[in-house]
Amino acid sequence: MRSASFLPLKQASVLPGFGVTLGYTLLYLGLLVLLPLGALVAKASGIGFAGIIAVALEPRVAAALWTSFSISLVAAGVASLFGLLVAWVLTRYDFPGRRIVDAIVDLPFALPTAVAGIALAALYAPNGWVGAFLDPLGLKVAYTPAGIFIALVFIGLPFAVRTVQPLIAEIERELEEASATLGASRWRTVWSVLLPPLLPGVLTGFALAFARAVGEYGSVIFIAGNLPYVSEIAPLLIVIKLSEYDYTGATVIATIMLAISFSALLAINLIQAWSRKRFGHV
Repeated sequence: MRSASFLPLKQASVLPGFGVTLGYTLLYLGLLVLLPLGALVAKASGIGFAGIIAVALEPRVAAALWTSFSISLVAAGVASLFGLLVAWVLTRYDFPGRRIVDAIVDLPFALPTAVAGIALAALYAPNGWVGAFLDPLGLKVAYTPAGIFIALVFIGLPFAVRTVQPLIAEIERELEEASATLGASRWRTVWSVLLPPLLPGVLTGFALAFARAVGEYGSVIFIAGNLPYVSEIAPLLIVIKLSEYDYTGATVIATIMLAISFSALLAINLIQAWSRKRFGHV
């Protein structure tokens, strides 16, 4: 009997070409992903680990990183929640204009980020259509961290909807009927029957929305106000460093963002893998 250590690298498949496709995959990842990231880390490491920590602890840099990651985290959570509701409505209900609403969900994908930022800023400005009603109440959205939150939810919602929508379509209605027949309440049915198969998709949408939000630039700078220590995001600070010819500072901030983003996405993927094993949906 062949021992486990001599098992083939690949599993048998009816389609040939494993070597070619694997080589292309590694070449693609190496040239377009790993090489640029490696160059970024190598450039930043020139000042040493102590230098990187010193840059990260600079008040302005720390404030910008906190603004980017904290608001991105909250915005991704809100986008995931409302994305689940939107996906449920678009999948389970048939109403006039449903196809139009379904197409509108993808609008942030196609809309240039600068156009989205200008539109949101004009909408939520004190003299805008929405801001005009909020300003008398003392609520300011444009040119505040709240504006950043609105922009990040706007660009993250399509990811949350599209990742969970196919999973909702696969859930058989008979499962809900069986749960109701057995005496389960509506909330019990949602919690025990519907959420377990949807949870991996919700986490995937959350991860995609968070990753997009952290690096978002165009739609944020027009509505954020860009005040240091208040509404300045890390990507804008990188651009400022580059305009000042401080390439080392820019690469260090980018490396810090890369490390934090990678750690956050790794944690999300581990939670997603756990949820699949926990609820039996591999």
